[in-house]
Amino acid sequence: MSNLRRYYGSGNVYFVTCVIYRRRALLLDHVDIFWESVHFAQEVIPFDMIAWSILSDHFHLIVKPPEKDLSEIMRRMKLKFSGLYRSLYGLARGRIWQHRFWDHIIRNRDDMNHHLDYIHYNPVKHGLVRSPFEYQHSSIHQYLENGHYQSDWGLVEPTGFDGEYGE
Repeated sequence: MSNLRRYYGSGNVYFVTCVIYRRRALLLDHVDIFWESVHFAQEVIPFDMIAWSILSDHFHLIVKPPEKDLSEIMRRMKLKFSGLYRSLYGLARGRIWQHRFWDHIIRNRDDMNHHLDYIHYNPVKHGLVRSPFEYQHSSIHQYLENGHYQSDWGLVEPTGFDGEYGE
């Protein structure tokens, strides 16, 4: 097992990716459990949810924790979701999530915009919709209302998605 080290600092904003174990397609069928898990984590460690996209086998978030608690936030979200999922199906055990999660510290406004675009274009990238605005499990609708996007954004793939995003 690797000895993973994360760099945390107060005030950082993080892009996060979490993937379901063996990429089972279960998140969209249980999006209510996902949000219950997010709210549970926010009650324990209040954090700002800046953007999100929930797909069938993974999710992307941009979050701003109050301190150095990103790992604890993710741990609480994943454990709560797993417990609720197992309870729903009467499972005593069984892995739900891949170990760990991918994170990236947002460095500046350009980096933030790049990751917002990646999150919001992700359902199109995975072939779920033709326009990101057709997808309901994403924060893109709030960003459209706030003037961050034009209504035709994403009909052509944005450039610059050649980096790593934890998928």
